[in-house]
This record gives sequence, C-alpha cells and structure tokens, in this order.
Amino acid sequence: MITTKTIAGLLHEISSKSNAKVGFVPTMGALHQGHISLVKKCVKENDICVVSIFVNPTQFNDKNDLAKYPRTPDADAILLEEAGCDILFMPSVSEMYPTEDTRNFDFGNIERVMEGRFRPGHFNGVAQIVSKLFYAVKPNKAYFGEKDFQQVAIIKAMVKQLTIPVEIVACPIIREDSGLARSSRNTLLTDEQRKKAALIFKVLSKSTTFVAQKTPAEICSWVAEQFADDKEFKLDYYEIVNADSLESIKDWSESNDIVGCIAIYCGNIRLIDNIHYTK
Repeated sequence: MITTKTIAGLLHEISSKSNAKVGFVPTMGALHQGHISLVKKCVKENDICVVSIFVNPTQFNDKNDLAKYPRTPDADAILLEEAGCDILFMPSVSEMYPTEDTRNFDFGNIERVMEGRFRPGHFNGVAQIVSKLFYAVKPNKAYFGEKDFQQVAIIKAMVKQLTIPVEIVACPIIREDSGLARSSRNTLLTDEQRKKAALIFKVLSKSTTFVAQKTPAEICSWVAEQFADDKEFKLDYYEIVNADSLESIKDWSESNDIVGCIAIYCGNIRLIDNIHYTK
C-alpha cells in the first residue's frame, strides 16, 4: 500500500496505471469493520482501491465535536493494508483547502430535514469535501455506508448537480454483535453506554412489526417512548420517510421504499441509525 499526503502524489500514483478502473472509499478515519467492508467491496470491483482519511472541518458545526472526533491513523493504515487498499490518501487541511471553499449547495428538502435541521451547514461541508475528493481521485465508483442514509442521498444529488461521472455504491450497515450500528463514535462510549446503546437497534427492529397495526406517526411516537424514561438517552428525532425524497410519510401507501431514521444521544455521544419498513 502506498501512502500519499498530496493531491499531486495521489494523481501520480493513479496515473501510473493506465486505463485502470478506480474505486474510492472516502473516510474520516477511526476505521472499523463497517469501513473495511466498503474497502473489501471496492478492492473486489476495481483495479485500484483508493481510501482517503480526512477529518473535514467544514462539516462540523460544533467545534467541540470536531476536536473530540477519534483519530487513529496508525491503526487505520494497518487495517487498510490488510484489506487490500492500494493507495491511502491522507491530506492536511491546507492541502484540501488552500483557499476557503465558499461554495453553497442547494439540495432542496433533502438537506433541510432530519440531520439538516439539527446540524445546519453540515451537508454543505460534506458536499464541499466529497466533490473536492472526487475531482482529485476521479473514481469510477465510490462507496458509502447506508448508516449515513441521508448523506448518501446528498452525495447522489451533488454528483447529479455537478455532473461528476462516478457511480455511487451504497452498502449495507455493518453491526456489532449487539446490533449497534458500527461507528467511529462508538469508541467514545463507556462500556456501560455501549451496552445501553444496543437498545437502539432493538427498538427499531421491534417497530417494524407494527406496520399492520399502527400509522407511521404512531410508530414514531412509540419509538420515542422507548427512550423517554432513561436519562442516558436524548432523542433528536425519529422519522419515517420516503427513501427517495426523505419526506415524512403519513400513510404506508405513500411509498414502496420506506425507511425510519434516528438520531439519539447516548450520554454525550450522538449516534445515528436507520431501518427499512416492509408492508
């Protein structure tokens, strides 16, 4: 595996293999098996697998969140080499932002709901950095985890707006044995919190059994009630939405692709997850 910290170095390594099919996995590091599943799929489907590690400051609207975001570059490099990554791109902030990126994207409703409502400016920062990375890597395919369901929708919209010729591949959520969705933030949980956080997926899974008896709004209320009495949890939102438009649905007949999305604090660590509903 080759490691480079500059866009020039990255381009040199990619261009050394002419006509190669390039796959790309953008990450913020603190890698876990969810990331590695993306890398392995990328390796399998492409001639060159590029992985970036860059904690992007423009997508954090909370400076404390940025400061405490876990960083484990040495361990990450070992995992990536074992997974078959060809090129690790680890740029500095000044490399990715030699000048301020003043671009403002408009993604309509999909950037205003859920995460967009609670994290203003977050998705504009995501679009800034992912577009910059796409311009640098020029991948044929790019791989993202479905845990960040809304982010995948934003990236697909951005690619369409900017006419970037890349296929976005959304990959299934990888979970811990307890059902907790794997996340870099899980490392910030105490052992007790990690055990408690397993309740999130248990509640979401149970909620899918009520489709025949409850409306989407009733299920959202039921999910909220499951966390209401435990002071360790603080729910930002649970919404059941059309998977394409991300608009909340009132009736199960409104869409054939329906997903429930949650953002919830366990202690002071904010976790997200989602689950699909079948009628």
